[in-house]
Amino acid sequence: MSNYCFSTSIDQPIDEAIETLKATLHNHKLGIVSDVNVQAIVKNKLDEDMTAYRILGACNPMLAKRMTDEVPQAGTLLPCTIIAREDGSQTTFDFMDPMAVLSLADNAIMNEVAEDATARLKAVVAELG
Repeated sequence: MSNYCFSTSIDQPIDEAIETLKATLHNHKLGIVSDVNVQAIVKNKLDEDMTAYRILGACNPMLAKRMTDEVPQAGTLLPCTIIAREDGSQTTFDFMDPMAVLSLADNAIMNEVAEDATARLKAVVAELG
């Protein structure tokens, strides 16, 4: 385990697992605002195959606005990144730890937002697990 992310795996293929993730995020007032299909990009640009790998951006608009109102440059640290990757018959989700990333700003408001976002994401992990 790294010091910048936390993970969980579920027994579902990636597309189904992402739908489960979206529903679970919604339960914690988060949503997916971006979805980068790395597998498709690698195939299209390099003509190489790889296992399914998607980079998802999760966000709570209230938290994002609070941060960017305080520090406009904070948008460079948004949204919370979640990796969805095939891992055998399972899908593994790797969640960016907002506490690790947002602590770079050394700002009290951003630290409060990071604590809130981390608590929400860890609740998602617990619900998925």
